Amino acid sequence: MSILFSSKLESGLLLSLLVCSLMASTEGNFYQDVDITWGDQRGKIFQGGQLLTLSLDKYSGSGFQSKNEYLLGRIDMQMKLVPGNSAGTVTTFYLSSQGPNHDEIDFEFLGNLSGDPYIVHTNVFSQGKGNREQQFHLWFDPTKAFHTYSILWNSLRIIFLVDNIPIRVFNNLEANGVPFPSKQPMRLYSSLWNADDWATRGGLVKTDWTQAPFTASYRNFKANACVWSSSRGSSSCNSVSTNSLQDSAWQFQALDASGRNRLRWVQNKHMIYNYCTDLKRFPQGLPTECKRSRFL
Repeated sequence: MSILFSSKLESGLLLSLLVCSLMASTEGNFYQDVDITWGDQRGKIFQGGQLLTLSLDKYSGSGFQSKNEYLLGRIDMQMKLVPGNSAGTVTTFYLSSQGPNHDEIDFEFLGNLSGDPYIVHTNVFSQGKGNREQQFHLWFDPTKAFHTYSILWNSLRIIFLVDNIPIRVFNNLEANGVPFPSKQPMRLYSSLWNADDWATRGGLVKTDWTQAPFTASYRNFKANACVWSSSRGSSSCNSVSTNSLQDSAWQFQALDASGRNRLRWVQNKHMIYNYCTDLKRFPQGLPTECKRSRFL
């Protein structure tokens, strides 16, 4: 079972969670699940919808978005990042609503010189406000094989996971005046683009276009989530016909003891930046959530 399962769920609920988990394990199909939205044929789907690639050259990057919008859920994607000298490139995997007061939950993978580690950049926006960055080095080479990157988003917390290991938690502290992204439906987006003005060593290392095209690969997209219907103004989790979704594990998940230990390990050994310890950036005092939430 997942390291995030709550030990307090009743036996009847556990059975329904298992059923939902088995349903969610079915492989997605990119033809059915996403639209390639830009890149002029640089984004491609292969293997009958089981594999998707994005590419970047000196003229353009590429990107895709989910056909559905979601209001709370767990989103999983297996990714293999750009190999070799990927300096200057950024591969993204994120949820976002629309508009100036948008909500957003970000994974961004900042490219590197060959032999240097990728930087995993995370951020949470609520009501158009971000500035909640945490960055990590991974404990493996993300270009050699596919690894699973997940966003678990429920009404109580957001958990960022890598291969089901939690690397970050952002708790719902609306009661303390901290906006939390729980009211605007969000769509999944992913892109591969050039950001050599800031991505690698603050922009000191530029993209080497002799290495182009750069390619990132995707498979096994899963969305165990509440699908939003703009026409009804409600999500599938409010529908009687899909009531089983309300019993999905992600709606109740929190870190158990094992999860908390793994989070501490990641943050002690692999975190390279945490806005909650950046006193120079916040001379008037750290943000409220930094003071009130232990696992951020």
